[in-house]
Amino acid sequence: MENSDISRGARTLVVVIAIAALLIALHSVFSQLSAPKVYGPDDTEIAVSAGDRFSLKLADDPGGFRWIVAEPRPDPAVLRATGDRAAQGSAGPARYLDFEAVRPGRTDLRLVRCRRCSAGAADEPGARTLNFRVTVG
Repeated sequence: MENSDISRGARTLVVVIAIAALLIALHSVFSQLSAPKVYGPDDTEIAVSAGDRFSLKLADDPGGFRWIVAEPRPDPAVLRATGDRAAQGSAGPARYLDFEAVRPGRTDLRLVRCRRCSAGAADEPGARTLNFRVTVG
């Protein structure tokens, strides 16, 4: 073997690093492609497929208000709430409400931003209501 040749161990290391980099890149691409779709307050008509997960991104209010799924609740055979989470974005704090499309159908989703969030929450001072039509195909 000549001195200018790369040793077998070095070649193996280069191949292993290249494969690891490729796997990391593929994982990143697939994660982006399979990430839940995010809708905003202006997306009042939402169309998804059965089994899809999606989130509603809403401005979070540190003043004691929070977003809840309000009455009348969406048809549980069509849409299921799966949780919520807070995040800090470039435009300030945000709240993500997460949902899963269960099976084909259409349902209405009503959200209320409230403080006490008891019966009549939509009538509280400072309350805000958002309505969405969700179609699952």
